[in-house]
Amino acid sequence: MDQKYKETADYLASKIPVLPEIAIILGSGLGGLADKITDPVVIPYHEIPHFKHSTAMGHKGNLICGKLGSKLVLAMQGRFHYYEGYPMQEVTFPIRVMKLLGIKTLLVSNAAGGINTTFKVGDLMLIRDHINMMPNPLIGPNNENFGPRFPDMTRAYDRELIRIMEEIAEEKQITLKKGVYVALTGPTYETPAEYAFYGKVGGDAIGMSTVPEVIIARHAGIRVLGMSVITNEGYHFADDFVNDGADVIAAANKAADVMSMLFTQLVAKID
Repeated sequence: MDQKYKETADYLASKIPVLPEIAIILGSGLGGLADKITDPVVIPYHEIPHFKHSTAMGHKGNLICGKLGSKLVLAMQGRFHYYEGYPMQEVTFPIRVMKLLGIKTLLVSNAAGGINTTFKVGDLMLIRDHINMMPNPLIGPNNENFGPRFPDMTRAYDRELIRIMEEIAEEKQITLKKGVYVALTGPTYETPAEYAFYGKVGGDAIGMSTVPEVIIARHAGIRVLGMSVITNEGYHFADDFVNDGADVIAAANKAADVMSMLFTQLVAKID
């Protein structure tokens, strides 16, 4: 795998004139933030050695490098998921490539179901912690080139970045929620009983991504900020209620402009 990481990093370095130190992963319906990037270098995933294809709804499958506001960023317009059939090494492959490219800060976003009863569709939630119900991507021999055998996850989500984002939101008079993200494998949406269970054990929002990337990033010493767009309310179920993927994308699209503005402001303040 080390050779594959290096080959991919070398290829990308040859395509990108100046390498950024900030990366962003854009989840379901949130790829529109990439449209805010100026002077973009756009590289489709299928052109990148050893990258997989993103088959999920709302994931365009491009790697984009350019300026978000005043700072250079590297943005993944779509991610890879365990439910697509990729092993965890492939799901998290881009994160280790980012490390080799010199990325120091990673911003991750996703669409998530709200299980906190105070959350409404369209809310933005800063992730302060997570509950991982997926296979841990570090299972197997440890790669000492990236990090230690037993990495600490006490502060998986950088408290200083959270503080800065909260200050930005307050200044812009935007209400941000903060909570715990629960990561399940999918691809089924959760049953009402599962929503209730994960709410009782401390979850605030639930989804099918993000945490494997965060674990690999923290293993490699990359700072992380995570944000969820609440796209459905998993705590009251009318007789005709169904979870629908198209509805999730539509709700995420409505919140994308606000999240784009917040990320742009945050990027400007990252040293």
